[in-house]
Amino acid sequence: MKVSEAVASRKSIREFLKTPVENSLIKQLLEKSARAANGGNLQPWQIFVINNESMSAFLKHQSEWTDPETSAYNIYPSSLKEPYRTSRYQLGEQMYSLLNISRDDKEARFMQVLKNFEFFGAPTAIFCFVDKQMGPPQWSDLGMFLQTFMLLGQEEGLDTCAQEAWSMKQESVSDFFQVDDETMLFCGMSIGYKDPEALINQLDSERRPVDDWATFV
Repeated sequence: MKVSEAVASRKSIREFLKTPVENSLIKQLLEKSARAANGGNLQPWQIFVINNESMSAFLKHQSEWTDPETSAYNIYPSSLKEPYRTSRYQLGEQMYSLLNISRDDKEARFMQVLKNFEFFGAPTAIFCFVDKQMGPPQWSDLGMFLQTFMLLGQEEGLDTCAQEAWSMKQESVSDFFQVDDETMLFCGMSIGYKDPEALINQLDSERRPVDDWATFV
């Protein structure tokens, strides 16, 4: 598979088959992804993999956690300006329209959001942590590492969904992995094989035209 093909075929999958994923494959993809560009070769990521029994244990831990949680960071700015606000709004409307969930059906929309915290049924997941002393440059390194992982996954026939939503569950996730107070949860990622029959997996988010955001000088 060419890189351009992996880029074109990768998208966020929100309903997975139960087909298992071997830990050996995840390890191989992580090793290859570590070649991603990162400033000063800091390799600022810390990755935890849950699969098989550990996935079951993690989901049980989540279901039993009752303490209030504080988000690790704001996923979106509080006052999102244009054109970003419209892009986000259109994606949500496109997704809920596919699922036949009306704008007024708050409960159904909320239940769909909660599927994030079940990894959309994926059998495997990773969590990406970063030392709190790291700043925006290292956060961009995490993005490059994770994108490399997702594209390499496509090459192996694996589907993914990067989930910043997990940043809202920092305390419970950190407790499960017993990370120290100097380590922050950046995101989770669902990993598996997409359900080709699921309506939501037909979602194909649009991109703004390159002329809207690129200037050739």
